Amino acid sequence: MNSARRSGWASGLLLGAWLLVVGWQVQEHRRVVGAAQLDLRSRSHEIAGTLSAVTRAFRFRGTIFQENLELVLGELVSNRTASVVKLMYVGLLNTNGEPVVAVGDTNLLSHETLAGSEIWSADHVTLVLPIESASVSPEGQTNGATVVLPGPPRNGRDFSRRGPRPNDNSVGATNELTGNHFPPPPTNGELEPPPPPPDQGRRPPEGGDRPRGGRGRLPWLRGMPDDEYNALLAKHELHWLVLAMSTDNYRAVCTHDLWLRFVIGFFAGVSALGAGLAWRNIGRTAELQIRLVRASELNSHLKELNLAAAGLAHETRNPLNIIRGQAQMLSRLPEAAPEVREKSRIIVDETDKVTAQLTEFINYSRPREVRRTGVILTAAAHEIVRTLGLDIEEKQLHVEVGGEALVVEADDQLLRQVLFNLLINAIQAAEAKGRIQLVVQRAGATEAVVEVRDDGPGVPPENRQEIFKPYFTTHQKGTGLGLAVVQQIVLAHGWEITCLANEPRGAVFRITHLKIAA
Repeated sequence: MNSARRSGWASGLLLGAWLLVVGWQVQEHRRVVGAAQLDLRSRSHEIAGTLSAVTRAFRFRGTIFQENLELVLGELVSNRTASVVKLMYVGLLNTNGEPVVAVGDTNLLSHETLAGSEIWSADHVTLVLPIESASVSPEGQTNGATVVLPGPPRNGRDFSRRGPRPNDNSVGATNELTGNHFPPPPTNGELEPPPPPPDQGRRPPEGGDRPRGGRGRLPWLRGMPDDEYNALLAKHELHWLVLAMSTDNYRAVCTHDLWLRFVIGFFAGVSALGAGLAWRNIGRTAELQIRLVRASELNSHLKELNLAAAGLAHETRNPLNIIRGQAQMLSRLPEAAPEVREKSRIIVDETDKVTAQLTEFINYSRPREVRRTGVILTAAAHEIVRTLGLDIEEKQLHVEVGGEALVVEADDQLLRQVLFNLLINAIQAAEAKGRIQLVVQRAGATEAVVEVRDDGPGVPPENRQEIFKPYFTTHQKGTGLGLAVVQQIVLAHGWEITCLANEPRGAVFRITHLKIAA
């Protein structure tokens, strides 16, 4: 119970440690994903800063020519090698979310774009950055707002600027979108119209009514009515900057980090599992050691009991021999009555049975120390058959010893005892005028097989394993220890013995793995 409780505590601690590592890796992955997203935002602000510097450099009276701005935006989209992030779409929108200037895949701009500052999709992210805007003044100019208008007509006077005005130097100028400082881009080489006469402190009227005449407008727009001009300014005034950037690099970074965290979590789990199995094996090893000690103590106790029983059996045979001798003497007295002689014969017979059982018990309990020598199987079998000649003649049995004269490595005395017990068992099982065969065969280059066959009633399949257990017998005169002694000797040599059915009837006892002597 204590061991199971300790194993439970150890498993719980290892599981908790693994969950802690997994939670840590999840948190680290979220941090890496956040850093990758922050990198995309930073690059979007860098692009916005570049566009801000461009608008300051090319702005004339709050106005940027659309052709110039489209060239710059096209260069940003097409210049894919300038940054790790691929720019897929750049759009400058008015107040209503309509694109004033757009370059790239226009399908990436949806109606939901202005709903949030960031829209993430499968392969790109759309960032919406606001542009500080102001209303159009009554003089036709904007109060700080940037307006994108078409350039001057090509068939008329060129009113475009040749370069940035002296009082509009963008070096060190502040980015209206991000607050950063950026150097001015190169000029487009177009001519600059003459600057308008300075306004000597003139202020617009209070009512917001714009004076007629179109003063402050671009020259090619001075003939436009006021309401159309104001609508044109409102439509082309910039309020939003939309950037659609590819997330290939972002997804690659996130995927690589996810695999890294998965590998760390996997090996942490393997380590926790290995530590748990090691702890479990240590506990089982300790339990097995305790059981081994107890089994060793029990084995020692059984050995002591075995020796005591063998000693008791040995000491019991002496009184039995005395009883048998006295009974024989009584039966041989001349004046002994027939009844006394009959009873004396019964005493002698029963004493012989008990003595035989004690002898087999002593043989079974004796330790088997194998001393291997070269033994000729067929010669040993012939000697055993001659020893059992009286029993064979009594039942008129026909015994055959055949096969090759093989020399095997075995203990001579123990091998003879095995053959003796198997032949006695076959003689007891065979009927009168029956047949018994002892066959020696070669099984491979280095092994031999011995079989003892009889034509008796045979052994039922359910008893073919039980007959090798002590005191299990199917014969009335058997002690139940003969085959147990045989198996004990066979196992001591490293052999195997099996009981099989003989054809057409009877039993076969087969001993295998006998090593042939060189």
